[in-house]
Amino acid sequence: MDFALTANQESIRDAIGKICTRFDDAYWLKKDKEGGYPADFHRALADAGWLGICIPEEYGGSGLGITDAAIMMRTISESGAGMSGAS
Repeated sequence: MDFALTANQESIRDAIGKICTRFDDAYWLKKDKEGGYPADFHRALADAGWLGICIPEEYGGSGLGITDAAIMMRTISESGAGMSGAS
């Protein structure tokens, strides 16, 4: 079994990683200490069209699969957001 990412999966990882660079460790530490919803992070993902990653295109999503969503969530988590950001 080959676990290498496809070119499309690498582009998902890179695009999400680019968004995540705008939200550094200090941002997530502040959210952890003070609480509150990371609305600006959520808005950045929404503006880039990533929130509907697994939703079929006919319902306004991108129609990608669960593996693609897992790559997205892993990239968010690894960026410093941890599971708070990935949630």
